[in-house]
Amino acid sequence: MNKPRTAIAPTREENYAEWYQQVIRAADLAENSAVRGCMVIKPWGYALWENMQRVLDDMFKATGHQNAYFPLFIPLSFMQKEAAHVDGFAKECAVVTHHRLEAGPDGKLVPAGELDEPLIVRPTSETIIGDAFSRWVQSYRDLPLLINQWANVVRWEMRTRMFLRTTEFLWQEGHTAHATREDAIAETMRMLDVYATFVEEWMAVPVIKGEKTAGERFPGADNTYCIEAMMQDRKALQAGTSHFLGQNFAKASEIQFLDQNGTRQYAWTTSWGVSTRLIGSLIMTHSDDDGLVLPPKIAPAQIVIVPIYRSDDERPRVIEYCQRVAQELRAQRYADRPVSVIVDERDERGGEKVWQWIKKGVPVRLEIGPRDMEKDSLFVGRRDKGHKDKQSIARGEFVANVAATLQSIQDSLFARARQFREQHLQRIDTKEEFYRFFTAPPAPENAPTPIHGGFALTHFSGDVDLERRIKDDLGVTVRCIPLEKSEAGTCPFTGKPSAQRVVWAKAY
Repeated sequence: MNKPRTAIAPTREENYAEWYQQVIRAADLAENSAVRGCMVIKPWGYALWENMQRVLDDMFKATGHQNAYFPLFIPLSFMQKEAAHVDGFAKECAVVTHHRLEAGPDGKLVPAGELDEPLIVRPTSETIIGDAFSRWVQSYRDLPLLINQWANVVRWEMRTRMFLRTTEFLWQEGHTAHATREDAIAETMRMLDVYATFVEEWMAVPVIKGEKTAGERFPGADNTYCIEAMMQDRKALQAGTSHFLGQNFAKASEIQFLDQNGTRQYAWTTSWGVSTRLIGSLIMTHSDDDGLVLPPKIAPAQIVIVPIYRSDDERPRVIEYCQRVAQELRAQRYADRPVSVIVDERDERGGEKVWQWIKKGVPVRLEIGPRDMEKDSLFVGRRDKGHKDKQSIARGEFVANVAATLQSIQDSLFARARQFREQHLQRIDTKEEFYRFFTAPPAPENAPTPIHGGFALTHFSGDVDLERRIKDDLGVTVRCIPLEKSEAGTCPFTGKPSAQRVVWAKAY
């Protein structure tokens, strides 16, 4: 029997890593740049990021945060103030050592004008923002200080993959200072909840909220909290992090204030962030072998209308009808904004245009031709269903119910992703079963490793050396200690007591 034709080759089952790259290419999201390890985010991909920014920015401002911007360059001496921080990022830093170019003996440009102090190209901003906070915070009346920055960062990566791990990427980083430890911890958890709400309710990606182990903690933090999502290859992707920094960075940057009693105290600080990696998680959670699949709430366009006509004589009348339908749809609202509609008037064959929009992931496709116009109906396809699964719906009925249709797609994508995660989340109580769960079945020579594993919930004694050995053996790490507590038990690796189960997985 012949395999059904798909728009994306190879399929997820045949080669998941290559399928991912092909989805990005087919959807025209991004491309590799002339700079090694960096990418060009194309308009469709950047529109996705803009929609994520818009929603998150509103959520940040609703919780009292203000936007600011800080320098791209960080003096080397700033990085050296916090020992654990510099140790964690040292190998990823890009360093600027000169400030101009001059022609060399062979006529080629060479760096000249060595800087008095090298500058680090921002890998994260705790130190440079801490320097500003040390000037901005003088009294308890200046607290809490709630700041967010939308920016780019550079972390020198040897092995890169678009949207998941690139040398330069876009993100937001929140930085806050508080008068008490309790306030800073509350802020840390509040922002973790903001991220979980956004990823689940807007991206339709289910997550597990938890705390990182000491070995996976952000360099210099007292505690790191995260949200972890399962991709369709059953690997975990860390979709957001929120860090309680204690007083470590406040002491390094001298962020001090006078309390109500006139006593000088160090502030308690936090930092938290998400990045364009969210687009990678979106692709790998929802997309299929026909291309990108987008949740309506953040899709650059929620509906595309494809005029179908057989002659140049029919074209103006069909397009005029399509534009009227688009106007009626744009007058409707969904997710706190007008419904977003594109009318594809390009002079190409209708079938080719339909497939292009399928691959770009638009939630709803409307195909309208003379016969549909005669019946005042629309031929409707939903991206959460197969490309052949289409139906004719009366124009007035579809327009009146468009918000409900879009929400139905949003809900179905979330339910499907949650069901997939539950199918591949397993409670494990023995070392032998754990190793079997994460060991790939045999594959033909030169073939990709078959998709296997998932999330394993096991008890764990917290031994850092054990965690390192398991990572060396299987490429598996503790993704988080879930905030939703489980029963106490016994660690299957050491026999020691365990307060609760943790989530193990291979990860991006």
